[in-house]
Amino acid sequence: MVHRFVKLTFQEQHIDTFVGKFNEMKLQIRGMNGCHYLRLFQDKKDKRIFFTHSIWIDETCLNAYRKSEFFGINWPETKKLFAKEPIAWSLDQIVELK
Repeated sequence: MVHRFVKLTFQEQHIDTFVGKFNEMKLQIRGMNGCHYLRLFQDKKDKRIFFTHSIWIDETCLNAYRKSEFFGINWPETKKLFAKEPIAWSLDQIVELK
């Protein structure tokens, strides 16, 4: 499994636009082949900063999503709302305690 974390910093005036857009797209993202998990977080101190966390079966599924028509249409629109370039990490989970 691949855990994908993406830090997104938005222009303040676009925060509500992004949250609305994410709520419209979340079921489609979660429904992509190989996506097992999707969450959105917002920084407590700087409300412009968000993190997405998604879990994918493998890099092949993640890359297929990133090359999908859905991503190709929505990512350029989302990028227009940024205050800074996004930062992304793909991680392998080592330990989990529940």
